Amino acid sequence: MPTAATPSTPALGGSRWNTFPAAGTTLTARHFFTATEPLLQGIVDDNALTSADSEVLEDQIHATLALGTRETSLPLFLGPDSATAARELGAQAEAIGRQLASWATEALERLLTDPVPLPAGPLVVRSHCYGHLLTPPAAGLLLGRRGGPVTMQLYNEWLHQIVLLRDALLPFTNWQDVPLLITPTGLRHTEPARDAFLTELLVRQIRHSSVVAFAREAVTGASGPAGYGFEASGGTALPAVLGRPPLTAPRYLLTWRPDPAVGEAATYVPEVPDYYAAPRTLVENLPPATATSGPLTARTRTAPVADGARTARVEVTHDGTTAHVDLGQALRGHRFARREDPAAGDAPGSVDVWSALRAPGLVWTRAGEAVLDATGQDDLVVLALLGRLYPENVVLRPAGRSAVPTPSGGSGPSRLVTLVDPPQAH
Repeated sequence: MPTAATPSTPALGGSRWNTFPAAGTTLTARHFFTATEPLLQGIVDDNALTSADSEVLEDQIHATLALGTRETSLPLFLGPDSATAARELGAQAEAIGRQLASWATEALERLLTDPVPLPAGPLVVRSHCYGHLLTPPAAGLLLGRRGGPVTMQLYNEWLHQIVLLRDALLPFTNWQDVPLLITPTGLRHTEPARDAFLTELLVRQIRHSSVVAFAREAVTGASGPAGYGFEASGGTALPAVLGRPPLTAPRYLLTWRPDPAVGEAATYVPEVPDYYAAPRTLVENLPPATATSGPLTARTRTAPVADGARTARVEVTHDGTTAHVDLGQALRGHRFARREDPAAGDAPGSVDVWSALRAPGLVWTRAGEAVLDATGQDDLVVLALLGRLYPENVVLRPAGRSAVPTPSGGSGPSRLVTLVDPPQAH
């Protein structure tokens, strides 16, 4: 008599809410959310939930993932004076939270009539308290009436995993496409990196390198040198401005770009760690703007990996001549540049963009306002130009009417104003 085949993975139930391999796996947000549904099923079963109870748990997940609520899991208070990184990450938290809460509503409705099978028996998962506050109705449902310790710990584990999921996705513009590392404990392996990331976000102006470091931990489970992006098996995470207009692109967020050719993990680092020590060229010593024979062309080139790190450059070409700008410095320049709306006034004399791109070191000024007209140029050319300007009092402004210039020798700060094409209407 033949013996029954042994299943390749243990069945769900008992203390097992997932069948992730011991070495871990990678899942996108939607797939990981689906993988947490056995925990929701355990709550439904243990608490004998009905459709009348769903609204209570729906309100709870909305309150946990929203900002500014008593039950929020991210006490990030945003105002007009909030740092740019905080505003970008806060907007991410709100958008991702709304989508995850919507998935939770759909899942609860479905599990009431189409349950997840738990062949190994009812779920009983030990989950320590992580300080997620409950709404009074949710506390009454999970701890009183039909609830109790089993229901509460199942919900606590599910809620904590969803909060970890939201937070792991904060650095990414295209968060639904990011392959997160998932282990048999779900996303708990991200907790130390998450704690460091959120502490810096909540108590100071977070550094871009810290956003990158947390994103790398979420995707690879490993740390690396401080940098502005990273490669992991199957893709690359680099600042979102690559491929977007610098005038409107996020400064601190990353975009995941799938690339099957990427196999070796590496961190992108700037060529010059401290731009303050880089040589400089006064913009006053550059020739004035002249008509060029058409737009400049640009592309990125990467250097080989060395000790887990690599650099990259933007190559800008004109009439057979090429200028090289470190991509790390270009991205740094984009983060530091201020953005202004057009205002009344006449533009002062312009500086030649191609000369600035070819200047030694970083271009700066101490003689009032200077303008570099990059209208009509490719977004990557504009980014390269920002990498050639010393990142202090650099302004990005849409072309059209220009702000009142600071007269040479005046009391205002010396500024380098980069004119770019206005945003396209959608």
